[in-house]
Amino acid sequence: MAENRGSTESAERGAAERRLPAALEAAIGLIGTTLDETVTCRELIAFLARHPGGTATIELTPGKGDRTPPDAAPTAAAPAARTALTVPLAVDRERPLGTVTLTRAAPPYGDDDLVVLRQAARLAARHIRHARRLAATEDVALHLQRALVAEPGRPHPNLEIAGRYLPAGPRTLVGGDWFETVRLHFGRSLLVVGDVMGHGLEAAVDMNAYRSALREVAATDLPPHRVLRHLDAVVAEDGARRPATCLLVRVDPGRGTATFASAGHLPPAVFGPDGSAELVDLPVGPPLGTGVGGYEPATRVLGQGDTLLLFTDGLVERRGEDIDASLARLAGLRLPPEPGPERVVDEVLGRLDAHHAEDDVAVLAARVRVRPAG
Repeated sequence: MAENRGSTESAERGAAERRLPAALEAAIGLIGTTLDETVTCRELIAFLARHPGGTATIELTPGKGDRTPPDAAPTAAAPAARTALTVPLAVDRERPLGTVTLTRAAPPYGDDDLVVLRQAARLAARHIRHARRLAATEDVALHLQRALVAEPGRPHPNLEIAGRYLPAGPRTLVGGDWFETVRLHFGRSLLVVGDVMGHGLEAAVDMNAYRSALREVAATDLPPHRVLRHLDAVVAEDGARRPATCLLVRVDPGRGTATFASAGHLPPAVFGPDGSAELVDLPVGPPLGTGVGGYEPATRVLGQGDTLLLFTDGLVERRGEDIDASLARLAGLRLPPEPGPERVVDEVLGRLDAHHAEDDVAVLAARVRVRPAG
């Protein structure tokens, strides 16, 4: 009998030793499957409900700093209170993000249960910390981009403009979409829209560098295609900047013309006084930063009441759809008569459902201001 009892106890110990690594391995696959803090907490609770079992509660305690005081250390409930375990939601010596408590009436918790709880809490804390840091980085990029896009240069008073920037959702990495206006000599204005390849803070920083360089080059009053050539050469020499597409339009209200130059960018649209749209046919050079050059100008008449619309690809592109079909959708829009820049921007964003676009959207609309008679 003693031998049988000893064999049984040995088998139970062996099974327990196998359950612990299995539970820890399961935690790795079940906790932290997304970069969402709420989802991670739910995954932790669901895991603990099964391993080791019971009712789990999480209390998040917001605080500043990443490190705990030197004398702080993870703690748990006293061994005599094995129907409840509490551990910090923390990674090693980092400041706890909160606490995790596990309770059940029976059977009482053992040392292995405490090990599982601590490891699962540490794993969840690591993912939550990463999600928060990523969210903070996205916020920096978003605020930087909004601040830059919200304050373009001022065109001449003879030009009405309207612009919008829409990020692709609150948790999507911000891209490098931007627009700008530059006042030139003789009543002319340069309109710009661009898109730095990639997402995140680095793309936003590169966008700011492109924008600053453009202002310096545009101040020389070169034609749009020569501005692109110079900007392309400057960026190509740097080597650290990401490539970018860019569209320039120099509007001359006195002559009633618009001169275009494109570096790998989608064509703009012109909305007439009757609300109909037309895509501008113009030559397209390579994106900026390649050093290849080859940019050519195109000029067209800008009639009274015409509104130009410059935009980034997030406005029209849809997953799995040919870009020609996407542009045709824009060209097929019919707006109310006499649509000014503000109306064009609002109508186009609404009708193309740009607020739910898969990529960032930047648009810039402009119309020559009609002067009162006399």
